[in-house]
Amino acid sequence: MAKRVGIEVSIAVSDAVTLCDVDVVAAYPITPQTHIVEHLSESVANGDLDAEYIRVESEHSAMSCCIGSSAAGARTFTATASQGLALMSEMLYIASGMRLPIVMTLATRTLSAPLTIWGDQSDVMSVRDCGWIVIFAENGQEAFDMTVQSFKIAEDERVLLPLMLCIDGFNLSHVIEPIEIMDREEVSSFLPPHNAKYRLDPHNVLTMGAFTMPEYFMEIKKQQDEALKDSYKVIREVWNDWGKRFGRTYTPLQTYLTDDADIILLIAGAFAGTARIAIDRLREKGIRAGLASLKLWRPFPNEDILRELGGAKVVTVIDRALSVGGGGGPIANEVRAAFYHRDKRPDIVSYVAGLSGRDVMSEHFEEMMEKSLEYSQKKEIPPYEMYGVRE
Repeated sequence: MAKRVGIEVSIAVSDAVTLCDVDVVAAYPITPQTHIVEHLSESVANGDLDAEYIRVESEHSAMSCCIGSSAAGARTFTATASQGLALMSEMLYIASGMRLPIVMTLATRTLSAPLTIWGDQSDVMSVRDCGWIVIFAENGQEAFDMTVQSFKIAEDERVLLPLMLCIDGFNLSHVIEPIEIMDREEVSSFLPPHNAKYRLDPHNVLTMGAFTMPEYFMEIKKQQDEALKDSYKVIREVWNDWGKRFGRTYTPLQTYLTDDADIILLIAGAFAGTARIAIDRLREKGIRAGLASLKLWRPFPNEDILRELGGAKVVTVIDRALSVGGGGGPIANEVRAAFYHRDKRPDIVSYVAGLSGRDVMSEHFEEMMEKSLEYSQKKEIPPYEMYGVRE
């Protein structure tokens, strides 16, 4: 039976990985994900997890080991953050191109320079086109649940793609929350043993990641793109199945008070919890406000965006990453693209906020939404605005 405990979110993630009976963990420590792999190392050492724990000399090596173990048919896990993700970025493309169902937790953190250890989402946005499924958890319960779900999604024969589960560095990774921790029997009933259909085997020889001539490369990339888009159906199936079994159902875009909303705030990650307070306060002021928490980043849920946000007059998108030289935040630009062919579409106001751990309080969300309404009424919508920048 599941039991509700107060636990650090990073430790809850590592406990979920242990319950999933992974075969290989290859990792290198980097703040703020280190607690995840430290705890997994302890689980292997004390016998709670029967796995190979590979201590490597860099994040590039960590992903290289994961590629090898996954290609051999092992259930494989790693975790990283920030510069670690940047260092392993070469191998991320190889993992997805070879269709390997590796699961990785990313404790999102700012990319230097200037040097900083604090959190935002610039690291995950730097690899948004690497071909991985990318999911955002909003709180500790989601981080635990989605860790288990991630293996089932990635290993499904209709998917066979790596999956990156993002938890906000420090704002989520290092906080203690009440989380319902499931037992091994419950996890095993949901997640079957990993039985890789395609694996490197000296008795059944096959080729993975071979050299490809120009005559074939585009067709292979087209197949990869279609596979990533098609994973949407499996993600929804897994999330719906989880909801039926355990009572917590997830959707690509989880909404709060959006049915009659004139203005909707869209954000990904842990800050959505704080934003709910702002939504309630705006409602008290008579402003019909709503919230949409983005769970699924890749494949991008275009139809969910159009359906859930299309009825609003204004959509305020808050990014915790700046597309330098590109006019705002990555999520806002994707939302604008989704509505491009619609004759009737909301005014989309882009804010970049909370970079490198800068606080964004509930009153700040209120202010950004009220300013968005003013911009819309005046028909003077800026390309984007960096909220709270001192002049």
